[in-house]
Amino acid sequence: MVLGIETILRKLAEEPKPWRSRYLAGLAGLSREEARSFQEVWRTLPVENRRKIISALVEVSERDCSLDFSYLFRLCLEDEDEEVRLQALEGLWEEEDPGLVVPLVKLLKKDPSFKVRAAAASSLGRFLLLAGTSKLDEYYSRLVYSALMEAAQEEDLEVKRRAIEALSYSALDDEKVLQLIEEAYNHPSDKMKSSALFAMGKNANPRWRSFVLKELSNPKPEIRYEAARACGEMGLKEAVEILATLIKDKDYEVREAAIWALGNIGGSEARKILLKFLNEGDESLREAVEEALREAGFSSDPLNPL
Repeated sequence: MVLGIETILRKLAEEPKPWRSRYLAGLAGLSREEARSFQEVWRTLPVENRRKIISALVEVSERDCSLDFSYLFRLCLEDEDEEVRLQALEGLWEEEDPGLVVPLVKLLKKDPSFKVRAAAASSLGRFLLLAGTSKLDEYYSRLVYSALMEAAQEEDLEVKRRAIEALSYSALDDEKVLQLIEEAYNHPSDKMKSSALFAMGKNANPRWRSFVLKELSNPKPEIRYEAARACGEMGLKEAVEILATLIKDKDYEVREAAIWALGNIGGSEARKILLKFLNEGDESLREAVEEALREAGFSSDPLNPL
């Protein structure tokens, strides 16, 4: 028996654990008429139920890519609740349809929540990356770039830093972006410096080499983490020796980032370090090391990966 949208939503609202519900699949791939029904019923549900259901939709869509809830997530971008809008953005994280650009720009410019605006800025980064590969037409490319540049002047720190991170996907030699990244690096906030290092890695301009190498020794673990990731993104072979010490860092995430970076950099020295670390037996990081070894082997010899 095929259940109507209203029935499905009501049943999900009653479920204590909706992410395990068999009814969720009934909301995938809705037609326009079904989507209208969804909207009509959705707005009548208490906010606690809307939050619970959309969280379940996001979780299930991450586990099962055959279930497409993207249309519903787009509808929920206009929900009156901040948490629902944030979850909708999470659900659309891998969506690359250019039709999503305008709603995201609207959220970035006008949403009353700084959290939603920051999430929208991050989300727009992938479209700037698409623009660099000619997969986004010029109109949308300019729209995204302009909105992010405007947001990079934002007073709210979270919106500003997410906009700068997203802008790092623009052209390697975009002087305006390079200046924003350097200003972020010199900002007194550690969060802003972390974002600058993230942006340096994604931007990969050679001018950032000395910056990221220096921050590998920063006393703050969040800074060391981003510096290690940036070294991997940029393929800095001169970082291998320091990264070898960071795979034994006291902070777990820093160790993980150093392992990933060594895999990305590749080469015989990086592989030797990773193999030694694997044999010394940190079981909690075994999977990360094995993946890094595969990556290191492939980058060194694509025809004969480890």
